[in-house]
Amino acid sequence: MVNTWAQRQPHHWACFSLVQDEKSELAVSAEATPSCSSSFTPVARCHEGFPQELHTLKSSATSCPSPHPHWGSWEWCQAPGGPIATGWAQQPCPREGLAPPSRFHPSSWCGQARRFPSLFAFRVFIISRAVRSCSCSFLPLCPVLLDLSPLHFSLLGAMPYLLHDSKPRPPPLPQEARATHSSGKGYQELKQECLRSGCLFEDPDFPANNASLFFSEKPPIAFLWKRPGDIVKDPKFILGGATRTDICQGDLGDCWLLAAIASLTLNEKTLARVVPLDQNFGPGYAGIFHFQFWQHNEWLDVVIDDRLPTFKDRLVFVHSAEHNEFWSALLEKAYAKLNGSYEALKGGSTIEAMEDFTGGVGEMYEVKKAPDNFYEILEKALKRSSMVGCSIDTSSAAESEARTPFGLIKGHAYSVTGIDEVSYQGQKVQLIRIRNPWGQVEWNGPWSNNSLEWRLVSPSEQKRLAQTALDDGEFWMKFEDFKVHFDKVEICNLTPDALEDSTAHKWEVTIHEGSWVRGSTAGGCRNFLDTFWTNPQIKLHLTEKDDGQDDCTFIAALMQKDRRKLRKLGAEMLSIGYSIYESPGGDEHLSKDFFRYHASKARSKTYINLREVSDRFKLPPGDYILVPTTFEPHQEADFCLRIFSEKKAITEDLDENVAIDLPEPPNPTPSPQETEEEKQFRALFEQISGKDMEVAAEELEYVLNKVLKNTKNIKFKKLSLISCRNIISLMDTSGNGKLEFSEFKVFWEKLKKWINIFLRFDFDKSGSMSSYELRSALKAAGYQLNNYLLQLIVLRYSDEQFQIDFDDFLNCLIRLENASRVFQALSVKNKDFINLNIGEFINLAMNI
Repeated sequence: MVNTWAQRQPHHWACFSLVQDEKSELAVSAEATPSCSSSFTPVARCHEGFPQELHTLKSSATSCPSPHPHWGSWEWCQAPGGPIATGWAQQPCPREGLAPPSRFHPSSWCGQARRFPSLFAFRVFIISRAVRSCSCSFLPLCPVLLDLSPLHFSLLGAMPYLLHDSKPRPPPLPQEARATHSSGKGYQELKQECLRSGCLFEDPDFPANNASLFFSEKPPIAFLWKRPGDIVKDPKFILGGATRTDICQGDLGDCWLLAAIASLTLNEKTLARVVPLDQNFGPGYAGIFHFQFWQHNEWLDVVIDDRLPTFKDRLVFVHSAEHNEFWSALLEKAYAKLNGSYEALKGGSTIEAMEDFTGGVGEMYEVKKAPDNFYEILEKALKRSSMVGCSIDTSSAAESEARTPFGLIKGHAYSVTGIDEVSYQGQKVQLIRIRNPWGQVEWNGPWSNNSLEWRLVSPSEQKRLAQTALDDGEFWMKFEDFKVHFDKVEICNLTPDALEDSTAHKWEVTIHEGSWVRGSTAGGCRNFLDTFWTNPQIKLHLTEKDDGQDDCTFIAALMQKDRRKLRKLGAEMLSIGYSIYESPGGDEHLSKDFFRYHASKARSKTYINLREVSDRFKLPPGDYILVPTTFEPHQEADFCLRIFSEKKAITEDLDENVAIDLPEPPNPTPSPQETEEEKQFRALFEQISGKDMEVAAEELEYVLNKVLKNTKNIKFKKLSLISCRNIISLMDTSGNGKLEFSEFKVFWEKLKKWINIFLRFDFDKSGSMSSYELRSALKAAGYQLNNYLLQLIVLRYSDEQFQIDFDDFLNCLIRLENASRVFQALSVKNKDFINLNIGEFINLAMNI
């Protein structure tokens, strides 16, 4: 399907085309005219028919001025047969403390869509689609438009704060892990290529250099990247089975990750999914390995080469107690690649890695406030192969990794590897087994290695409990002592089975993905009432009671995405949480007044800067609204919300359906019935227009500014020439690019209505309205838009303080009305065009 329409500006484009490919994905293409300037390289037209090669550009690289004062020059470039890419000269930007990348290269685009870098809204817009494997086998690129729309793109996809579709999704299956290598090829294909060429794999996505190690510092010493075969004579992937003793911490503060890996080894099935076992250094070795991780409702297959950082032929980071075993070191490297660098792994919560290994749901307990049946909860969790970690709180940074008199480390992540009872002097004693990922430094109190208590336990009991006196970092301790010395326990349930009773439940899972975007959906918590209501809203239908209960049980787990990966850009974990309200009925986005007068029925325990916040709730059957938020407004992040319910629950996103409800344009008032106001307009109009009684855009600008300057109830800023051109494009029925007085009178009626709407939402009478009020203002004008379209409009028309002045509000309404009219006309004339819905069309039209 191709629909084309003429476009006047810029002059070196002939037309734009709406294109829909075989996957029903929409694109826009552009065709250059013969008079195209040599200083700018447009993209050749994408014709109907797929697959298709990218047409040849006029030149491989051209440059033009920077669209933003803090950026240098930018450049078009194209790899042979590949997609278009662009880069900026390296100049620090004072806003947000960010600097642009020095240069893009097309190779970084292969296999997945990318957006250009910026957190700012310039007057440049680029729509693009990457080519699979740089092979021209997929529709590559669509147009570049200068001075027509703003830009709000992300740094190599790292900050994708263009709103995500948050419709509920089913949980993924591990066997459907998506290949993530930039070539678009999977592990087996890459391995076979290496075997055919006789070359060992070298990963261009995670090269053996300092950039893969650290982003904020230089290595303290010169590390050498070596393959296992260059470190030892007989390297093994796994030696004698993967066990918790294979994980010894190196010179990186990622004990939280190592504790999770130790727990992972306790479940062979789960371990085999994360660490595919059909890998080795024997026949078929090609220097390539792969691992699978869960990330935000998706399983990813991460490919790496086996070059590892070393110093004096010893691994710098994670290593096995057996010097020729390398699975744990390679797993750490794959996880570092997933998160951008080794440094990105410094500091974290064990449950974060546990969830990435399982796709499970985490729960956190404060040991001192744990329920009476806490021992049974842990016992049941371990029997179900749940992953369990524990830690001791610190009161200051100075206490981090400080050793207590009992040999325990504060602020350090331990893994719980067992729980059991032992017969001791005729009584049953509850014990718990803990492992320090350092591989040494152990508890020295009762029931520690070589303690007197073990001398009174039979050898058979010691064998059953696998009690040894090795200094391997693992130790037993009395459960009562555990509760005294440890502060937090994190449990990651491989399946979200209820742990409070003895019956295992098959839980229902629904998943929503969304974004908090400054100016539109980043409303902050309930403390900020004026913006809180603009946050995404999820409707939860609880229809069935728990067996034998009056309530419905569910777990709500809210996760912020990619924050660890964004550390190199200065991003940190945001404080996140959520509130749950009883639904008033209906399927519309709830307004500010609802939250002003209604209290929440439940909420997350606290706002905290963890990757995920999860809590268990019991509520009566009914409909509820869950509002996920950051603590502060204007904080941007992508999120994933998972709802686990014991009985089937239905969730839906309370986003608006795109709908247009415009009144019929009023008939112009006949001349004899003109009001005094209209007579003044006519006089001014005649004075400016001359005998033909028509005004061009420049003349219309003068007329409107002259009239509106005398409007007392609005702090008026001058209407722009662009606004007047847009007005003429909306009202010009003759097609001569000018406005007759009758057409102007019709527009004036519209303008008075729009002024009144603007004044209703300019609460402080400052001459501008908050972008967070745009949803309500547009609805009052007849436009019901979804979150995605609202965000695009906010990015285009709001300023740095998320304010929209009248000129921009006017432009927005004019373009929306133009788009809706064109859509209606095309829908009537072209039956194929009905395949494009009104929301998609407005999206395209607002960006052109």
